[in-house]
Amino acid sequence: MTPGKLYLVPAPLDFGCDTQAPLQDALPLGTLQAAAGITHWICENAKSARAYLKRIDAVIPLAAPLQAQDIRELPREVHKKGDHAGQFNARPLLAAALEGHDIGLLSEAGMPAVADPGSSVARAAHEVGIAVVPLTGPVSLLLALAASGLNGQNFAFVGYLPQDSGERQSRIRELEALALKTGQTQLFIETPYRNAALLQALVQTLQHNTRLAVARGLTLATAHVRSETVKAWRAKAPGTATDERLPAVFAIGR
Repeated sequence: MTPGKLYLVPAPLDFGCDTQAPLQDALPLGTLQAAAGITHWICENAKSARAYLKRIDAVIPLAAPLQAQDIRELPREVHKKGDHAGQFNARPLLAAALEGHDIGLLSEAGMPAVADPGSSVARAAHEVGIAVVPLTGPVSLLLALAASGLNGQNFAFVGYLPQDSGERQSRIRELEALALKTGQTQLFIETPYRNAALLQALVQTLQHNTRLAVARGLTLATAHVRSETVKAWRAKAPGTATDERLPAVFAIGR
């Protein structure tokens, strides 16, 4: 039997936001058509996956009703600890693909397995001979980097910074030293309700000539990107850059 494929299906970046843009504004028609034809899914949360499929169905009819979609969730420990170091065996989730069905891998927002769980699923697919097909859609990290004016030839995404204030300050200085020495842009994210605290820590800790960029609400009508030296950040109020309802991407460099 010819195995199915694993499709990495990007989601719009408006998860958890008060307003949602039309789906076809954020995702190309080809991606929506491919997603509409899939009936087996692996996701972070089944409820939000169904909500996304309902939005797709309003644009392109699904191949099977929502009630008939086979939706499997990644374990909670994968969400919290990540799944990129080989601790989680995702092969059982791919049983349907080995039986000939295509499977879609979903994140809550953006591209699965990029700043989100899912890499274990893609890795397991390669191990058992299932083709992995990434579909086109928004990736907040690259959108933020492109809009920041920082080095797009050499960059790194470092995930979340520590919540403890002392550890966070130490990590900020470590990343800044790397950015200033090598020119490598450092990108990181935070849970929206902690955005203000992180921005305050960055403005207080970074050197005044370091450039700090904050991109929030990307792809939404209320999107805002601000990229200035820390000295300029200190001279002006943060404004809308720390809206606690919207996801944000932070970047530092020179």
